[in-house]
Amino acid sequence: MKNLFIKSVVVALALAETVSASGQTTGQTGFGKDSVMTLKECMAYAISNSTKIRIQQAAIGDAQIDRRDAALRLFTPSINANTYAYYNFGRSIDPQTNTYFNTTSFHNNYGVSAGYDLFDGFQAVNNYKISKTGMLIADSQEKQAEADICLAVMEAYYNVVYYKRLVDVYEEQVSVAGQALVKARRQEELGQKGHADVIQMEADLADRQYELINTRNLYEQQRMTLADLMFWPVEEELNIDTGMPDQVGHDVETVFDVQTGHGKTSVTPGLIGGLSAETVVDFALDHNPGVQIAQWQQLNAQRQLNTAKWQLLPTIGLYAGWSTSYYTYQGSQTAAFRDQFRNNGGEYVEVSLQIPIWNRLSKHSAISRRRHALDKATAELDQKRRDVESEVRRAVQDRDGSAAAYQQAQHKAEVQAEAYALNLKKLEQGLISPLEFQTANNNFLKAQADEMNSLFKFLIKQAVVKYYNGVEYIDQ
Repeated sequence: MKNLFIKSVVVALALAETVSASGQTTGQTGFGKDSVMTLKECMAYAISNSTKIRIQQAAIGDAQIDRRDAALRLFTPSINANTYAYYNFGRSIDPQTNTYFNTTSFHNNYGVSAGYDLFDGFQAVNNYKISKTGMLIADSQEKQAEADICLAVMEAYYNVVYYKRLVDVYEEQVSVAGQALVKARRQEELGQKGHADVIQMEADLADRQYELINTRNLYEQQRMTLADLMFWPVEEELNIDTGMPDQVGHDVETVFDVQTGHGKTSVTPGLIGGLSAETVVDFALDHNPGVQIAQWQQLNAQRQLNTAKWQLLPTIGLYAGWSTSYYTYQGSQTAAFRDQFRNNGGEYVEVSLQIPIWNRLSKHSAISRRRHALDKATAELDQKRRDVESEVRRAVQDRDGSAAAYQQAQHKAEVQAEAYALNLKKLEQGLISPLEFQTANNNFLKAQADEMNSLFKFLIKQAVVKYYNGVEYIDQ
């Protein structure tokens, strides 16, 4: 943005080319090396290749796993199977007579058990709710990342368009200045111009050439910035559509048609296409991903605090199982494995009650930490709501201000264009000096710079306002 609104020098030819360039869409939707990409295609390409989106998609995968694990813990019991075998050398107990004897023996056991927590302080229930909210947070974080990428691409895209058009303008300026210098030298030979005028025109040409080289360098830098944001292949050239959007004029008129006074159109601050800023603020506070994430994080913090409090209560569990065994003794005859496996089998059902009495205040400490986490989440939510509200109001104000500045800059550019044409004729007739013409030309360039400056600012601020009003950047 800094490069976009600083060092702006554009001539009337740029705006004339705007109309023709806006209709030069190739219609190609592929991303080959010869394709001319629109702003929307650049956004889509950046989203599909961004590492930030890949990171968020991995986070969504983790959230899905957390939700699955929480659901299984809440609705299903834990089931375990076990077996073990061992040889015993020396003294052991005879399981038939329950007496000691000194004989090598082999023991083999099998078991299956299942357990379910009937009451665990609502920990499983709250964890399941937290995991569902975690899915919403992960999805919103992905949307927020997409919005950040789109806005960054939009700013870089307009920077590239700006400097590309500026290069074209300076090329025309260099050509015109070169032709004027050739004519002036011929007039000097004929005695119609002085040597000082010719030197001044040479200096003006050198200045235009310097600006052209400098602007080309800036253009290449901005192309690299956009390519980096898009993760565009370094071996391919990035070509974008440098035409202005067709709806620019319509959008500006929409902003200005809100209220009319004293015979000319004026802006009513805080109105967006007939909607008040308060309406957009309310919409953003309810639907903005950043606010929603902060709200869900506060909700999860409250649930975690409730869970920590419930952990002070007893827990109740239900368990059941079945087991069997097989054994042999050296030098003795025992029943076959199949018979022992069937005859030694047994089942059990258990209900357990655990009452916390003293755990070194660990649960009380957990409650305090969760309470602090809730206070922090609440403060972060309040701060986020305040930030979003300020951003919306600032965006509306900037959008309305840039719209007013753009229309005024258009009028100023028209006047300066007419003055430039008149001074150009005077220069050709020898009625003004090259220095006076350079001053008039600089005024004209500044007027065009102000027009392009306010135009790009309006486009970006308008997009930000639309985003807060529920329209994604890529859908505008």
